[in-house]
Amino acid sequence: MENFIELQIIDAVRGLLLGKVNELLGDLGFFIPLIEFGNYNGTDVVVPMVSLSTCERSEKDRLILLDAYSVSITFSLPDTEENEFNCYAYSAVVGKALELNPTLGGIVERAVITGKKYIEPKKQGCGQEWQLNITLRVTVETIRN
Repeated sequence: MENFIELQIIDAVRGLLLGKVNELLGDLGFFIPLIEFGNYNGTDVVVPMVSLSTCERSEKDRLILLDAYSVSITFSLPDTEENEFNCYAYSAVVGKALELNPTLGGIVERAVITGKKYIEPKKQGCGQEWQLNITLRVTVETIRN
């Protein structure tokens, strides 16, 4: 089952978040919850959602045999005073980690950030969450028959 490129892309993005992104967060010099995956609750870690969909390929992509995927990384953070700042910190370190590893360890041809969306709670103090949605465009060489 690990032969599917979609699974490899999701695993590579999660590996980037657990590895280099957490390392960069630790180097910032102040406490920002680290990234984990699993059934965690609390304020010591954050569990982002990673989802993948295919993108429409441009004519150039078709000619040079590239498949394109869109990967969304969504961070949901409780409405606290520091979590607006944390959204910006996560955004910055994900960008830096991709700059340092644009091929996700050789799994893809290139992964680039195409969008960042910061969503604040509609009403402060009512239990809603801050959200950060980072969108990546990932290209992979098409397997030739």
